[in-house]
Amino acid sequence: MCSEPRLWSAAEVAAGFDHPRLPELRKILDWSRGYLTAGHPELGRRGPVCPFSAPSLRRDLFYLAVQDDVTDVERIGEALSAFRERFQAMAGTLPPSDRELLTFVVILPDFDHDDSGELDELQRRMKHEYVADGLMIGQFHPTCAEAGLWNEEFRPLRSPIPLLAIRTMLGLDLPFLWDETSNLDSYLERFAPLIPGRVRSQLVSRMASS
Repeated sequence: MCSEPRLWSAAEVAAGFDHPRLPELRKILDWSRGYLTAGHPELGRRGPVCPFSAPSLRRDLFYLAVQDDVTDVERIGEALSAFRERFQAMAGTLPPSDRELLTFVVILPDFDHDDSGELDELQRRMKHEYVADGLMIGQFHPTCAEAGLWNEEFRPLRSPIPLLAIRTMLGLDLPFLWDETSNLDSYLERFAPLIPGRVRSQLVSRMASS
């Protein structure tokens, strides 16, 4: 089993501490502040690349961790299950407005920087579990080929170091959940609870087929 890594807030990483992985933590923090919170000419819409990062950073609800010496996707999967539990435990202590901004960034410095295929596949597998729990998980990688929602030529999920990001699922996340009917059903169950289950199933089928 993977050992449980330390979580640091963005403020702690910025202030600095004695840790061999501090350079990687600061590199991703700088990238988050400089890239995720800013606009991009190829994004295809106005606003920052990630609308949630800036408020998360301002509230110091942006946490970073390093999963050392892990290159096997099965071990990363074990770590992600543990991080999901830790995220839910921390979120449970926060008021709803802060819960929506809580973010975990799990850095994987030893993972292959030149091939994101295994990490992409792991994210697809873990996404079902996360979405069912009302969470979102996204993979970022130097060579991530996933296209943007508003510009298919843009590659928004490229980061200087492989990582996985975890946050609360929000109503605006529907465009990220078209890929699987189970994800759509989990979304509607959470955000449209008054729709009867039978009608919700019919709606999911129509949305998926379209």
